[in-house]
Amino acid sequence: MSDELQEMIDKARKAQAVVEHWPQDKVDEMVKAAAWEMIKPEHAEECAKLAAQETKMGVYEDKYAKHRNKVLGALRDMEGEQSTGIVEENREKGIFKVIKPIGVIFAPTPCTNPTATPAVKTVFALKSRNAIIFAPHMLARRCSGKTVEFARAGLKKVGAPEDLIQIMEKPYIEDIQKMMSMCDLVVSTGGTQSVKAAYSSGKPALGVGAGNSVMIVDETADPVAAAAKIVASKTFDNATSCSAENNVVIQESVYEKCLAALKEKGGYLCSAEEKAKLKAAMWPDGEHIEAKVVARPAVRIANKIAGLNVPEDTRFIMVLGDDPVESDKFADEKLSPVMTVWKYKTFNDAIEYVKRIHAIKGRGHCCGIHTTSEDRIRELAEQAQVSRLMVNQPQCLANSGAFTNGMPYTMTLACGTWGNNSSNDNITWRNWVNYTWVSRPIPENKPDEEKLFGAFWNAHGK
Repeated sequence: MSDELQEMIDKARKAQAVVEHWPQDKVDEMVKAAAWEMIKPEHAEECAKLAAQETKMGVYEDKYAKHRNKVLGALRDMEGEQSTGIVEENREKGIFKVIKPIGVIFAPTPCTNPTATPAVKTVFALKSRNAIIFAPHMLARRCSGKTVEFARAGLKKVGAPEDLIQIMEKPYIEDIQKMMSMCDLVVSTGGTQSVKAAYSSGKPALGVGAGNSVMIVDETADPVAAAAKIVASKTFDNATSCSAENNVVIQESVYEKCLAALKEKGGYLCSAEEKAKLKAAMWPDGEHIEAKVVARPAVRIANKIAGLNVPEDTRFIMVLGDDPVESDKFADEKLSPVMTVWKYKTFNDAIEYVKRIHAIKGRGHCCGIHTTSEDRIRELAEQAQVSRLMVNQPQCLANSGAFTNGMPYTMTLACGTWGNNSSNDNITWRNWVNYTWVSRPIPENKPDEEKLFGAFWNAHGK
């Protein structure tokens, strides 16, 4: 297999060399060509249907929307952005910067978002004049492969090298690890083990951290409106997104009204006995999530897997969180339409819930708040160890970019050092480039020590 891997790398390097010095107009043309072939309605429909059938995860309609909108959003963000030549100049400092591609990107991708992820990464790679090789999840080889097939067809239409975009047909673990060591940058959007492997590959890597979204609903918010947004996020694509609300922390004065609204919109609240049965089904070994519940419909999880008896119109399952947080397994990430509900008194209590839940899983990823208080927003932003905080928005539909907010569109949510990542960014093409700094001599600009230290000397002496 090593010969096949080397052949892929060689083809990628040859293709990348062709476009390395292309002008901006040709770069943007190939971006649009590949993008349109991937999101053309009939092609997006084919990818989404295949993804739902092959992985048995999520919801076709949501996958279709995600596949198209994420690419459209990425294109919106990149429109008019310069990714070739001199991109920054400061004549006063005698500096200008030239933007350069990295070379060959290697991208392991998840089964939860098997077509949107390679589609968005494709347009990022092309915008930055890199080649990219995908390693699909074993459960999603056909649908991820179809996405790449469409992208390559778009490149062919405009005379760009098709081998800028490739995909491994047999993504065995040992071959993925080998490919990580052969490329120039690893961008891993898979599970924890994939990210760890990327960071230990010996090559520069951009990874993600585990999600475990916590959403606060305070007493200034409209609990019914908040519930509607929470449900929209939690049920989208059966919670394939790591940003979907896993925990909702509700102030006690609006708790009953918010809980009633969640039930009204399809939430089923488990009894203590049902919670115990659900826990046994979701974490049969007491630690690892059961694969058969990931992104599956709520009714299937409850009735077929956990042995409960919930109404057929149930859209998501709720359990009440137990204190101490650290001993309740439902404070963990669930990757399914299952949500834990907590009640708090003071806002300090709410912040403590966020911190304690994230200490279990999800530090660095995200949280959110429904509120009308600017002070609360700022306090949470100061206190929470997260890379993104959404205000009065459905978390999973907002974190990675939306047409109704300013977050950069991406399918890679980095979590900073809190989540053992090297970045806090919504990872985009801008993270996939190098820069050459060019410096000319300028008149000496040495600081005056009196001006620099004067106030300090006056207060403390020399």
